[in-house]
Amino acid sequence: MVRRSTGQTKGSTTRKNAASPARRSGGKRGGRAKRRGYRWSTRLLALTFLLSLISGIYLLYLDNLVRVKFDGKRWSVPARVYGRPLELYAGARIGPDQFMEELNRLGYRKVRHPQGQATWSRNNNRFIVRTRPFTFWDGSEPGHYLDLRFERERLAGLFDSGGAPLALVRLEAPEIGSIYPSHNEDRLLVSRKQLPDLLIKGLLAVEDRSFFNHHGVDPRAILRAVWANLRAGGLVQGGSTLTQQLIKNLYLTQERTLWRKLNEAAMALILDARYDKDAILEAYANEIYLGQDGSRAIHGFGLASRFYFNRPLVELDLPRLALLVGMIRGPSLYDPRRHPARAKKRRDQVLEMMRQQGAISDQQEQQAVKSPLGVDEPGSGGEVRYPAFLSLVRRQLHSDYREEDLTSEGLRIFTTLDPWVQEQSEKALSNRLTVLEKSHRLPAGRLQGAVVVAAAGSGEVLALVSGRDTELSGFNRALDAVRPIGSLIKPVVYLAALMQPRRYTLTTHIEDAPVNLKLAGGKQWKPENYDHRFHGTVTLFQALTHSYNLATVNLGLDIGLRSVTDLLVDLGITRKVEMVPALLLGALSLSPLEVTQLYQTLAAGGFHSPLRAIREVQSQDGGALQRYPLTVRQSVDQGPVYLVNRNLQEVVSTGTGRGLSAFVSADLRLAGKTGTTDELRDSWFAGFDTDRVAVVWVGRDDNSPAGLTGSQGAMRVWGDLMRRLKPDPLHLPAPVSVDNVWVDVGSGLLADESCANATLMPYLKGSAPVTESSCVTRPAQGIGDFFRGFFE
Repeated sequence: MVRRSTGQTKGSTTRKNAASPARRSGGKRGGRAKRRGYRWSTRLLALTFLLSLISGIYLLYLDNLVRVKFDGKRWSVPARVYGRPLELYAGARIGPDQFMEELNRLGYRKVRHPQGQATWSRNNNRFIVRTRPFTFWDGSEPGHYLDLRFERERLAGLFDSGGAPLALVRLEAPEIGSIYPSHNEDRLLVSRKQLPDLLIKGLLAVEDRSFFNHHGVDPRAILRAVWANLRAGGLVQGGSTLTQQLIKNLYLTQERTLWRKLNEAAMALILDARYDKDAILEAYANEIYLGQDGSRAIHGFGLASRFYFNRPLVELDLPRLALLVGMIRGPSLYDPRRHPARAKKRRDQVLEMMRQQGAISDQQEQQAVKSPLGVDEPGSGGEVRYPAFLSLVRRQLHSDYREEDLTSEGLRIFTTLDPWVQEQSEKALSNRLTVLEKSHRLPAGRLQGAVVVAAAGSGEVLALVSGRDTELSGFNRALDAVRPIGSLIKPVVYLAALMQPRRYTLTTHIEDAPVNLKLAGGKQWKPENYDHRFHGTVTLFQALTHSYNLATVNLGLDIGLRSVTDLLVDLGITRKVEMVPALLLGALSLSPLEVTQLYQTLAAGGFHSPLRAIREVQSQDGGALQRYPLTVRQSVDQGPVYLVNRNLQEVVSTGTGRGLSAFVSADLRLAGKTGTTDELRDSWFAGFDTDRVAVVWVGRDDNSPAGLTGSQGAMRVWGDLMRRLKPDPLHLPAPVSVDNVWVDVGSGLLADESCANATLMPYLKGSAPVTESSCVTRPAQGIGDFFRGFFE
């Protein structure tokens, strides 16, 4: 018993003792677990705090990113470049067909009864026009109701809606280009007020039905898109809101990653929280990509309206607005010029969605679906339409503005380009070069040319063409093709002589005789006439009319090369001129623009005006920044210039330019001069009418012979141009320093109108001949006349 009891006691004692370590071990493990749980919860809390802190900092970063760009300058806005506005007044030299082209260029619509702005109707030579308002550099022009009456090539009458005559009205300046940033984005900013209601309704119906109800992200739209894509087995619908699309375009890249989508959603929430819906709509309307114009990207509805329809956004009707909305999904896919059928189908889908959303009625949809796309020819918004002229504009601007100012500040640049003159110049050059290649059996496409047209009085550049392919930007022949000018130099030589009236007049005799000069290095210079003949004793008038080389050289050597080089400077040539005898026959290389400057001074009667392509530069809000005023200085006396100009009229009438009569009437009395260089490499013609001076160069880029004289090549382009421009007769008013005197051209002596060879010639006062020709007859003198003459 004792043992059993003892055993039990021991056994029980043993079990107790065995259980104690277990309990102690379990307590330790529980304590450790608690401590581990505490540590993990602490770490999780710290991690959560850290992530929250990082997320908060990142959201603050995103918030700052959104605010900085949205509150500041969101876009680099290109400078917009405008041509000359068409001025209308009774007596203006413009015909009905040209006027109609001007209206079409501005995007005016022909209608039966003009009601809204930019509409017109025509009944024979009478037009009714409602114009657009426009802000010019010197003030605002309101919209007008105009009643215009034309007679032939003149505006005979200009009246308002009540029949009262109007003195002067300007149409808006046509936009001819833009100077956009290096990333080639172009846009025309519009405000929220300028966005048509139908555009907004279409935008919301197609892209974001809940725009005014969500907070930047629309979960229901995302679920609808997922469901629609699953049912279709592909991507047919997106769930992004307008706000998200704006964020993606304005701030983010186009990469398709989850991280970018998260950023997009977060920034959309921030944007929606900070800005009202109208501000977001306005930004979206200016940012959205809507097509490509060569290297220029078309952004925003404002520019897209101009690019596709050649009219402002506010003038678009429902079908055109629906087309723009439809193009958002794929501007290339639904390009109405390249894929009209696909674009129309997409436009009609937009109209259907607008009707389903209650934005338009059934009748509006039916009418709009029947409408054509209404797309116009590509506009002239980029540096595509007039690249050569815009190159001149940029060069003149760079003296006053940095490149980043021109491409980002939204400047308004008003230029001197006359689109009508420019287009006639382009057609004349391109068409005539093709004809010349065929008639002279030259390889097609080898001939090139350049044309510059400027206002004779002011020096404003009206047109500039640098080659037969006018939309190619590259080598600018009008500015950079520096070629020998040949006989275009001769009027300068004769002017230098006529500035010495005691020695030279138009009837002074000079020798068209051989010239043999020994030059430096022992070389001899023996120039020849084009016909390889000597013409003996001729007058200055005859020598210039027929462009005699040898007579010109003998005259130039007599007056001195210094006189010629100094006069070139006075006429506006800034290039360094080498004083060598060959200069007298055109061994002077100039660009067509420089030649135009020289002849502009002649056409202006000796008054020099630096050629300019810019009138004024304004800031984006219309403030004046820089004016380029007309500057005029009298560089040469009017008298000698008048004598030379009269001689240049004779060049066209009976001399080397007489072939112009095949293009324009000889009664116009135009003035001009042909130019040809050695081996027929360069063909030139420079001349002027009452209002314009024009210069044409024709040749080959590789400087090989073109095979054309000045009269065979460039003069024909010039004549074709003048035929298109329909100039007025050139009346040269004689200055007070000039007398017109009858002379016998053969002898150079005084004559009267009854003499067989009598010609009325201009002379500077005091330089006319005093000896009478034998053909002059005087009435018999009475005794009184005898004594009166004796005492005198």
